[in-house]
Amino acid sequence: MKKVWKLALCLAVVLGFLTLAQAEDKKEEQLTGTITCAKCDLKLAKKCNTVVKVKDTVYWFDKESNKKYHGDTCMEAKEGTVTGTVSEKEGKKWVHASKVEYK
Repeated sequence: MKKVWKLALCLAVVLGFLTLAQAEDKKEEQLTGTITCAKCDLKLAKKCNTVVKVKDTVYWFDKESNKKYHGDTCMEAKEGTVTGTVSEKEGKKWVHASKVEYK
């Protein structure tokens, strides 16, 4: 019975560390650069999508963020700061924007 309790305790500790590691991955970052349209301005896509270009790196807004902020920047690029969580998939950097501020 003691072995079962020790095993359960070890599993709980491991799960706790995994949860903590995932929480750290979701830290919000601030990206300062040009907020613009990937299609209309940068010619990187066939459909409109909001992006923020920081130096040579392009961060694509996820579907929800694009819907919320695209109208502001489709035909006019703006300098500003995007606050959100960054991830990478399919060879692109993506941002789930929680806040966008224009200069």
